[in-house]
Amino acid sequence: MNTQPHISDPRLEPIAQKVLAGERLSAADGLALYASPDLLTIGWLANHVREKRHGNVCYFNVNRHINPTNVCGAHCKLCAFGRDKNATGAYTYSLDEIWHRAAQGVSEGATEFHIVGGLHPDLPFDFYLDMIRGLKQRFPQVHLKAFTMVEVGFYSRISKLSIRDTLLAMKNVGVDSLPGGGAEIFNPRVRKIICDHKTSGRMWLDIARTAHQLGLRSNATMLYGHIETAEERVEHLLLLRELQDETKGFQTFIPLAFHPDNTGLDFCPKPTGFDDLKTMAIARLLLDNFDHIKAYWIMLTPRIAQIALRFGADDIDGTVIEEKIYHDAGATTPQHMTLAELERLIRAAGRIPFERDTMYNAVDRSKMPPAPNANRTSDFIPQTSLSLNV
Repeated sequence: MNTQPHISDPRLEPIAQKVLAGERLSAADGLALYASPDLLTIGWLANHVREKRHGNVCYFNVNRHINPTNVCGAHCKLCAFGRDKNATGAYTYSLDEIWHRAAQGVSEGATEFHIVGGLHPDLPFDFYLDMIRGLKQRFPQVHLKAFTMVEVGFYSRISKLSIRDTLLAMKNVGVDSLPGGGAEIFNPRVRKIICDHKTSGRMWLDIARTAHQLGLRSNATMLYGHIETAEERVEHLLLLRELQDETKGFQTFIPLAFHPDNTGLDFCPKPTGFDDLKTMAIARLLLDNFDHIKAYWIMLTPRIAQIALRFGADDIDGTVIEEKIYHDAGATTPQHMTLAELERLIRAAGRIPFERDTMYNAVDRSKMPPAPNANRTSDFIPQTSLSLNV
């Protein structure tokens, strides 16, 4: 552990005492952290908590992102990904296409499919159930992390099922856990401006609660760097902490830096590296009941993600492969990394790479069966397809 730095901001003295004593921080503490310019002390405290939990390890996985459609009726100002169904660039993959992309991911060693997409006005809930059922039948060894709370709320509405029954239907066909997207900022003032037609913050939390009660773990996110205030960020984090106290169902928290390009909020300046690192560190300090804090390199850039591994983050996400959502919003990072590149990135930051599966179990590639050839589509796609083209 590095020597504690000189605390230049006296507001941090009582907070540092709490952190070092293992005491829970308050909303006032969170606001003081955001108000302080003493980034090095905040980062040191977050790193203290991080290394106390995880030592020098940095977690990563080999995963494949699958976005079945970018057609979406929500029209959120924050989004550059969604399209009207007849717009230029709109797409909806058939089930065959989805399964083929999944097969490519398996051929590259993926242990997880990360599946999120738009709220398509014409696709029935059965399309998504058929997709998950087909993925699980073809690739039973791969963890299916699928559908945000916002998507679950939408599927509930179009299927006329309760949230609980919607989640049960998803779980029964093979969904293993849920990603954390769509949380944005929970506060109604912000949500009315940036995503007025999306599931409310309170509903997002209620859906997550129900998923956890059914045994489905999930991640959680916060989209920062647009019109929200420090108070609204802290409120968001403490609402997540409160639900985690209740359910213990959150796996990982991921702070998401807002990319304004090609969105209805393109007047917003991009978050700075200073804000990225401070938000990462404050999340680690406030979310004392979350095991993992992720530095999502796709949004942060690999360089900032490396530094974040000393500011509270213990996970750097995965190989990703074909990320669409944030690249549509102007992200200039690569759309994927190889396993070797990720390991090099982690080692260069002075951390020890630890390949995990979605549930943070160690992955031993020496015991895994050889990856199939994704070019042989007959290995994966049967003669009779469940495909639905729209």
